[in-house]
Amino acid sequence: VQLQASGGGLVQPGGSLRLSCAASGDPLDDYAVGWFRQAPGKGREAVSCISTSGDIYYEASVKGRFTISSDNAKNTVYLQMNSLKPEDTAVYYCAADFICTVLPPAGYGMDYWGKGTLVTVSS
Repeated sequence: VQLQASGGGLVQPGGSLRLSCAASGDPLDDYAVGWFRQAPGKGREAVSCISTSGDIYYEASVKGRFTISSDNAKNTVYLQMNSLKPEDTAVYYCAADFICTVLPPAGYGMDYWGKGTLVTVSS
């Protein structure tokens, strides 16, 4: 499966963005799909993941602000990000595999990755 992440940009604190992870080659619902981010000078962390059974994980700092969803008809997974904070600034990546690796090292062993999309939260 090939993944293409998009939707990043510059947004003011409190604003919203929606990231998209579009897949080609295989149905995305055959995989667990996760969103990961890496801020400058920091390690990669798992932000959210949706499993093949629909179980959802959110990192504690984004709970209540971010929502992961999937559209099987479009073969796309979304990450709706609301109430954005400067500390959300990072390059965001989507990844897919049979399971999401959310514990450190986040994303370890996941085989399919999209190119990152930069999210900058700043006034």
